[in-house]
Amino acid sequence: MTAKSEARPIRVGVSSCLLGEEVRYDGGHKHDVYLNHVLSEYFSFVAVCPELETGMGVPREAVHLAGEPAAPRMLGNSSGIDWTDRMNRYARKRVKQLARMDLSGYILKSRSPSCGMARVKVTYPRYAKARAHPVGSGLFAAELMRQLPLLPVEEEGRLNDPGLRDNFVVRVFAYHRLRGLFAGRFSRGAVVAFHSGEKYLLMAHSPKHFKQLGQLVVHIKEHKPAAFRDTYCRLYMEALALKSTTKKNVNVLQHIVGYLKDKIGVREKRDILAAIEDYRQELVPLIVPLTLIKHYLQLHEIANMREQIYLHPHSTELMLRNHV
Repeated sequence: MTAKSEARPIRVGVSSCLLGEEVRYDGGHKHDVYLNHVLSEYFSFVAVCPELETGMGVPREAVHLAGEPAAPRMLGNSSGIDWTDRMNRYARKRVKQLARMDLSGYILKSRSPSCGMARVKVTYPRYAKARAHPVGSGLFAAELMRQLPLLPVEEEGRLNDPGLRDNFVVRVFAYHRLRGLFAGRFSRGAVVAFHSGEKYLLMAHSPKHFKQLGQLVVHIKEHKPAAFRDTYCRLYMEALALKSTTKKNVNVLQHIVGYLKDKIGVREKRDILAAIEDYRQELVPLIVPLTLIKHYLQLHEIANMREQIYLHPHSTELMLRNHV
């Protein structure tokens, strides 16, 4: 399933400079090739530049974070002008606006005093002569994550890591599906169908959360709709925030092979198990055993596996599983 085939576009917030917009303090940009030439095919980007939108202008004096790491101030590098209160007021208002835009994810500019998700240097007197400085989040990023705690958020630099990239994109597509499920009034049948389709994806990230969610769905009638929705969404996104591992993927692949045991011969089963073992030993990427298994599932028309999201958590063209 791709964004192109979705009735609702998959909207993802992004720091404007990453799209090539010349909004940085020096009038430049930080055009990101992966965002602009790969993810842009599947996501509809909502560009935001907190510093420009706060009124700092372009070009402008660079700013930095200083003071208490837990609640830093945003100060001009040379003038010492304090932008903290203006940025915080802007961030609270802007994030509320973004919350109404049906975002399914957000990509932030790393190490920015406004947009950095983490690892943003904070100048603090007691560390003045030390090599290491405390770090925190940019002011806008902190408010974004505070108001929208379930929203998948990542920095552009971390998307260079294949595992983190796969996890983020999986969560964006998943959050989009989740918001679609609970967009209006929802039925028990719709929830059961959704949860059934997410079974192996959840198991690949957190078997513990999968069991908790299963119990929640079984007892859905015991909860008020809003309470059920909030708890299910929280546990679901907590599960997917945990990285899938080789061990967990092997467990899922072996479960799925069980559906083929009466359909395939000894030779075919040996080939599948050999591919899974090669993956377990990290000799081949996940796509190798998965492609083989999907071939036999389709060949033998295993109907109850057709809707399993694990088999297609995002567009195949993204080739994420070629690297994990």
